[in-house]
Amino acid sequence: MRAHQIMTRQVVTIRPEATIVEAAGTMLQKHISGLPVVDAAGKLIGIVSEGDFIRRSEIGTQRKRGGFLKFLLGPGASAAEFVHAQGRKVGDVMTREPLTVTEDTPLEDIVQLMEKNHVKRLPVMRGADIVGIVSRANLLQAVADLARAVPDPTADDDHIRNRIYAALEKNDWMPFGLTITVRDGIVHISGVITEERARKATIVAAENVPGVKEVHDHLCWIEPMSGMYLNSAEDEAIAKAG
Repeated sequence: MRAHQIMTRQVVTIRPEATIVEAAGTMLQKHISGLPVVDAAGKLIGIVSEGDFIRRSEIGTQRKRGGFLKFLLGPGASAAEFVHAQGRKVGDVMTREPLTVTEDTPLEDIVQLMEKNHVKRLPVMRGADIVGIVSRANLLQAVADLARAVPDPTADDDHIRNRIYAALEKNDWMPFGLTITVRDGIVHISGVITEERARKATIVAAENVPGVKEVHDHLCWIEPMSGMYLNSAEDEAIAKAG
């Protein structure tokens, strides 16, 4: 399998001049753990993730190093840590020049990159354009799908997947973090919805695509204000059976 077969295509990005509060709010609202950072021209220049909010002065978790260690590390390291803990803009805390993959990168290579560099997500590029993002959650979903003993995707499956995305992308009820896997015409849809009626609409849109044999619902409903969530009835049944 390759990146384009499991990636999330609905990529939420942020600008470097956005505030830390705006970035954190977007991540909470969209239920995502990282944001690619793009400049005014839409060029990828960095990535900000949950890990960038761990060592922050607001919550008293900034690094506190002893004098001797500060001496060994030098003033440059202390200055960088200060900016990361006190910076008010996304550009202050983001990881610059992030690792990326292409749509055709094999999953084995993606996993090796994640493990070697201790990252949890990789932007998927088509030339200079971001066309998706692959996270550990996408890999987990792929493993779950393979555990159902469904054959590897074919060219026809790729066409079906593209048609489903096209059918959904023009609607304001499209799930957040949408991931679609298709194998032998059997569709598995994952993502987040905040309106329960969007579940049925998503399933109907997929069922109307030629070549689709079955649609499996893995959409998670989340109440935006409280953060309460419910898995799909199908996933709840699988969990109970396990």
